[in-house]
Formats: sequence, C-alpha cells, structure tokens
Amino acid sequence: MSTTFDFNEFNRGVVEEFRANGGKVGGQFAGAPMVLLTTTGARSGQPRTSPLVYTTDGDRVVIIASKGGAPTHPDWYHNLVANPEVTVEIGEETYPARASVAQGAERDRIFAGVVALMPNFGEYQKNTDRQIPVVLLERIAASDAAPAPAPAVAAAAPSPA
Repeated sequence: MSTTFDFNEFNRGVVEEFRANGGKVGGQFAGAPMVLLTTTGARSGQPRTSPLVYTTDGDRVVIIASKGGAPTHPDWYHNLVANPEVTVEIGEETYPARASVAQGAERDRIFAGVVALMPNFGEYQKNTDRQIPVVLLERIAASDAAPAPAPAVAAAAPSPA
C-alpha cells in the first residue's frame, strides 16, 4: 500500500503554526524567512493561502515559483498572474500587495541573489526545463486594493413585492 503526501494538508498545518506563533514555524522551515501569500483562485475566485520562503529586493518581497523544480508552475503562481492583488503576511503584519513577475536582467539579478542565499533554488532550476519565475510583491495602500470577492450565493433572494 503506497501513501501519498498531502501537500494541501501540510500547508494548512504550516499556515496554522505561522499564525499561532507570530510568523514563526518549526520543522524543515525553522529559522527560514516565511511569508503567507493569499491569492485569489484563478478558476474558483476563492482565497488560497500558501506558506513560502522569501527574501527582499529593496522594499519588495521576493518569492520564487519553483515548485521544487517540478515541470509545472505552482498553483499560487497561476492565481497571482490571473489576479495580481494579493495579501501578504510576514510575522504579525498583514498588508495588501500587487504581484508582478520579474523579467530579463532584473529576474536574473534577483534569482542569482536568491540562489546565493538559498542554494536549493539553483538546484531546482537545474532540475526543470522551465525558467523558474521570480515574483515581486509590492505593498499597496489598502485603499488601492480591489475589494475581496463576494461570497457565492446559492440562490437569489426573492425581490420584495
């Protein structure tokens, strides 16, 4: 009997631990700089939260869409390309941000810096044919953020007569 690792369940546990401990987690991420990224699902429109390691480039938070060197991009990457307004949680701070994907020389410069700090990302790039995206998260004023999607309604309320 084979067992399948449930990444969604693992991520839920990391998110809970992060929020319960002011942004600190243990296990394989102990001591790593962690961010919770909440995106809007590209297909579902529902909020999706992913725990990720990060670094910075000036005032921007940098995350890497490596998916461990898998041949496809992570779901969160597809979500933020479709809906670039995201929510960032670092430590006990939560704020709205706008995501963009670094291109060309900027992408190469930032990726090289990330690899210098976290060499596993260089190994992930060697293990895949795709160019691993470098995502930049820039804080925006709450007033500039789009309103959260309204919850789905199962049935329309009757109109008053």
